[in-house]
Amino acid sequence: MAKTRTRETVVLGMLGTSLDTGRGPKRWDKWRPTVGLCQQEDLVVHRLELLSLPGHAELVQTVMEDLAQVSPETQVRLTELNIRNPWDLEETYGALLDYAKAYPFHPEQEDYLVHITTGTHIAQISMFLLVESRHIPGRLVQTSPPQGGRDRGGPGLHAIIDLDLSKYDTLARRFEQEQREGLSFLKAGIDTNNAAFNRLIERIEQVATSSRAPLLLTGPTGAGKSQLAKRIYQLKKTRRHVGGPLVDINCATLRGDGAMSALFGHVKGAFTGAVGDRPGLLRQANGGVLFLDEIGELGADEQAMLLRALEDKRFLPVGSDKEAESDFQLIAGTNRDLQAEVERGRFREDLLARINLWTFRLPPLCERPEDILPNLLYELDQASRALETRVTMNKEAQEHFLRFATSPEARWSGNFRDLNAAVLRMATLAPGGRITREGVDEELERLRAAWAKSGPKQHAAAAVELVVEMLGEERAEALDRFDRAQLAEVLAVCRQARSLSDAGRALFAQSRAQKKSVNDADRLRKYLARFELSWADVAGRTSGV
Repeated sequence: MAKTRTRETVVLGMLGTSLDTGRGPKRWDKWRPTVGLCQQEDLVVHRLELLSLPGHAELVQTVMEDLAQVSPETQVRLTELNIRNPWDLEETYGALLDYAKAYPFHPEQEDYLVHITTGTHIAQISMFLLVESRHIPGRLVQTSPPQGGRDRGGPGLHAIIDLDLSKYDTLARRFEQEQREGLSFLKAGIDTNNAAFNRLIERIEQVATSSRAPLLLTGPTGAGKSQLAKRIYQLKKTRRHVGGPLVDINCATLRGDGAMSALFGHVKGAFTGAVGDRPGLLRQANGGVLFLDEIGELGADEQAMLLRALEDKRFLPVGSDKEAESDFQLIAGTNRDLQAEVERGRFREDLLARINLWTFRLPPLCERPEDILPNLLYELDQASRALETRVTMNKEAQEHFLRFATSPEARWSGNFRDLNAAVLRMATLAPGGRITREGVDEELERLRAAWAKSGPKQHAAAAVELVVEMLGEERAEALDRFDRAQLAEVLAVCRQARSLSDAGRALFAQSRAQKKSVNDADRLRKYLARFELSWADVAGRTSGV
């Protein structure tokens, strides 16, 4: 039977011009890492590729003679690297990279170890990078002096480090746990069930912890943009990706000349009433995060100045001829369609291109019916803290509330703000902190009345916007007012419905009762097709990351 060939161990290492030195018999009283590596009882080095720098011929000769004495089975091959300055990263890494590319590695026959105890720190870092990038198909070996320190002779200790982190279960679990904690933090600890929303948060966590590029959060009012922006900042700060503050402003509150001053600051005497210098929000956010909510409300001048600040990190405060600097990460929020605003001439196309690298659409509450229960439980907990008493909801009351909350009747026009207000009202009026069926009924009537009261004008305006959004201004204007009004109502119902069938049932509820055979979904599909629209177009669920 043929013998199985034993794989040989090959070590690549730099000669230590300080640690490996020693003359005369007393050199054996000192720990020398290169010699000590070949003295390890449980590590046989078959070949040592000894790398040296010019000008150390005497030290090389001594070390090679000592290696032959302590480990005669080790073949030592010397290579002198042409490195003039071993503390220069570019020169050192370049020389070692050239060596690695020219070396005849045979990983199927040999095991390679890279000794990173000797050489300058620059050489050690370069060797690490070459192993990590797999230019050297091996593992790292690190040696340390024997107990008692470097002034004692002997082989010392060694440890082999494999850079394949997937083999380290404990590290892998730590990374996974850190990611889970980050996702939970971004969701405020709410155990959400909507698959699309969970994927969205996973992507946001990945981008927020690895990029300083602008983030754009879109979605309707009350969808949670400002709260998410604050949690993104806190996550980045916890992970030490930012050290500065979070500075946030709703751009809808910035009007007139005060907008430029608030954002970019001013100098004393810049205008009437400027009795002193003002740093402005951008400078306050230096090193941190600037959250501009409703960025679509900014005026043209502010948009131009913001673009320059994002690209150059520099801008001119009002009344100043000296530029200011600020290095911040931007998170922008909007409930507008900024691309449509660009087409209407209300938003700069170049600014949108700059902030549109990472765009995340937060869906309205009506698109996440499976998340209403966990959010209800979260709001109950928040209400308990606000009222400083434990608030509960009995099973019958909870089921009754959820039936309404997940039905097409529930508009949730204010999204999570509506839900928060509803729970807080029920909790405040609940006797003994226990919300009953009666308390739920009272709140549902309040919601119906509020939505009905605010509905007509807002609903009509929003519906008109939907028609323009779906067809474009030119096609929308070409419709008769009757057709435009009818289509607007259909689109509004579709946006609130969970499926094509649900929308059809809501739209054709009366006529369906008079027919023997009905297919509401097909009827609605054909109606939309008249305008070259599909369910996917109008449902509002296809946009996102």
